[in-house]
Amino acid sequence: MKVEQLYTGCLAEAAYYIESEGEAVIIDPLRETQPYIDRAKEDGATIKYILETHFHADFVSGHLDLAKKTGAAIVFGPTAQPNFKAHIATDGEVLKVGKVSIKVLHTPGHTMESSSFLLRDEKGKDYAVFTGDTLFIGDVGRPDLAVKTDLSREDLASHLFDSLRNKIMPLADDVIVYPGHGAGSACGKKMAKETESTIGHQKLFNYALRADMTREEFIKEVLTGLVEPPQYFPKNAVMNKMGYDSIDVVMQRGLVPRTTVEFAQVAEQEGALVLDTRKESEFVKGFIPGSVSIGLDGQFASWVGTLISDLKQPILLVTEPGREEETVTRLARVGYDNTLGFLKGGFEAWKKAGNDVDTIESISPQAFAKRFAVHRENVLDVRRESEFNTEHVVGAQNFPLDFINRNMDKLDRSATYLVHCAGGYRSVIAISILQARGFNRLVNVENGFKGIKETGLVPVTEYAEQLTEL
Repeated sequence: MKVEQLYTGCLAEAAYYIESEGEAVIIDPLRETQPYIDRAKEDGATIKYILETHFHADFVSGHLDLAKKTGAAIVFGPTAQPNFKAHIATDGEVLKVGKVSIKVLHTPGHTMESSSFLLRDEKGKDYAVFTGDTLFIGDVGRPDLAVKTDLSREDLASHLFDSLRNKIMPLADDVIVYPGHGAGSACGKKMAKETESTIGHQKLFNYALRADMTREEFIKEVLTGLVEPPQYFPKNAVMNKMGYDSIDVVMQRGLVPRTTVEFAQVAEQEGALVLDTRKESEFVKGFIPGSVSIGLDGQFASWVGTLISDLKQPILLVTEPGREEETVTRLARVGYDNTLGFLKGGFEAWKKAGNDVDTIESISPQAFAKRFAVHRENVLDVRRESEFNTEHVVGAQNFPLDFINRNMDKLDRSATYLVHCAGGYRSVIAISILQARGFNRLVNVENGFKGIKETGLVPVTEYAEQLTEL
């Protein structure tokens, strides 16, 4: 028996590969299918089942393409009603895979179809439980992400309480816990950095598994500190339930190299958003006017999903040479399937062709300190509210990037703003969006709040205990 966790850091998502006697199972696959096909091929194995713990909200799963390419059966837990052929397992149903077996445990709460999968080894001993978004390491899944339900989040939290106590906590202490996500995912609020644990360890250290916890206490604690989920979550859940274009079609459409002339024509004709995925330090030096910066080396997919409201938005890419395929793939993982190509030769080709170029004024933390001391210019802190409440420049205005599209009218277009985040990534995103909307007096502060604080020249509020927020 082989069990492998296939972890993708940018989404904090864990898929799983299980193999026994030439038969394999994939649990919660990402959109791109080839890595799973290749992994099974290494073992000379056939993928028999694709197990889905629920209709995911934070990414588009690869179950449909993987099933078509391998003939594997898609399996959901009880109450799931997908718009495609799948096996809807009953609670307690056992699936045979080589010499091992997998028991379906219906664990509603995160969503009503949510299920966990209990792996038993060759001797029939409980070995590991794949909990999806029911149980994380140090946390449990949010009960407010279900699609099209008449149940309140309090109702779902109550179901989660029962699922954990009736299906998960009775398992032996040595059973390994393999969750669907790790720290950084917006599907929970305070996950540990570890990506696996044991039932016994979680009983000791997971706040939601306290033995003396009442239902009312559980509901209150699980719901406390939740903030509005990213806007793309319900849209991804619908795609996972209803179906979507093949990843092969998406890649073919997105990997069309465009000359500078073609690029400009497509942008105008299709109303395409120009998305620049280069490092923020390169973007500020020069970029196509009106383009938006979301760097590939940051939390790219989650920020795209947070800031681009229409999943069908036509997108044209400016990337670092050689990273075009990676970019299209990562967009598709969160449902942005309408990429129409990339700028051949990158931004350098645009510049060499003599096209218009825009820039962003960017200053060091030391220069910020001098300007702030002399002129007391407006300071725009685009970190999340929880970060701002922890510590911030005295007199700064909190303007979270998460809600920039909603709150843009609260800014004064005639004013100058010195913009910073924690380290420089989000501030450039924010300025690029604002500049594309006609704000022209924006200054980026390099290295963000970290750099500002290190100067020791700017008054900041005293440290307060950080609030939990996603």
